[in-house]
Amino acid sequence: MELIRYLPDEPVFPGGCVLTIGNFDGVHAGHRMVLDALKEQATERGLPAVVMCFEPQPIEFFRADAAPARISTARDKIEQLSQAGVDALYLVRFNRGLANLSAEQFVNMLCLQLNIKLLIVGDDFCFGKNRQGNFDYLQQAGAQYGFDVQRSDSFQIESERVSSTLIREALQNGFLDKAAVYLKRRFSLSGRVMHGYKRGRELGFPTANIRVKNRKTPLKGVFAVTITLESGSVYEGVANVGTRPSIEAVSAVLLEAHLFEFSGDLYGQRVTVAFHKKLRDERKFDGLDELTAQISHDSEQAKIFFKSIR
Repeated sequence: MELIRYLPDEPVFPGGCVLTIGNFDGVHAGHRMVLDALKEQATERGLPAVVMCFEPQPIEFFRADAAPARISTARDKIEQLSQAGVDALYLVRFNRGLANLSAEQFVNMLCLQLNIKLLIVGDDFCFGKNRQGNFDYLQQAGAQYGFDVQRSDSFQIESERVSSTLIREALQNGFLDKAAVYLKRRFSLSGRVMHGYKRGRELGFPTANIRVKNRKTPLKGVFAVTITLESGSVYEGVANVGTRPSIEAVSAVLLEAHLFEFSGDLYGQRVTVAFHKKLRDERKFDGLDELTAQISHDSEQAKIFFKSIR
């Protein structure tokens, strides 16, 4: 997949492209329906299948700290879209200039700079300053400028419209199996292992401290997890996830994972932590003895869970 981090002055694909636009946060089952339609139409027309996303997501630009937690980091989103088989991703910086584009200017950008031949959008897609543009506007513009527009209807599972909001709610409530159905995979967080305070090692439970480049997390607490290393090796374990102020004075997700039956140095490695079962909420402890006993209990509960599903 070709990753393009700018809006070109001239089209990257002179022959045109089939395009879809969205946040694609989580690249969930509903997104995959859109991507399947995108690839099918692109194949029929002999054109590249292209996705456009913005970074930060528009809601994060407008609402800042009030924006909801992301399901995926930008890096994970790129990887998931690549695995989905799209040909190119425009990951464009969302700024005041883009925010102030009128609906007409936005369409002109799509035509002149991206050379779209078909645009596929969700049933709730709006664009342009103050959300001026919608599907009806796109149909009129397509007739004028010579591109087709296709609407992708909502994707439902058990009469529920699959959306990033629905998945966030499932994660917040600890319904990890339900979230996995919506995502078509286990919810996971990835990041690089960094040096921590080594308190876990002192307590007999060495942990990998993983910095996730999200400002918020859709779930908090202690979980039974699997951890995939760069080598591809997978370990069962227990993890605590939450947030705390970073040295940059902004909120950052802190993920600490204890790997069962592992010894070695993980510092600097990028690992992926998949969440299987919530064990408990976060809580404060009166002393190290109480904390150590709880970590031991959490580890045993996680081991019992994994044994039960083998």
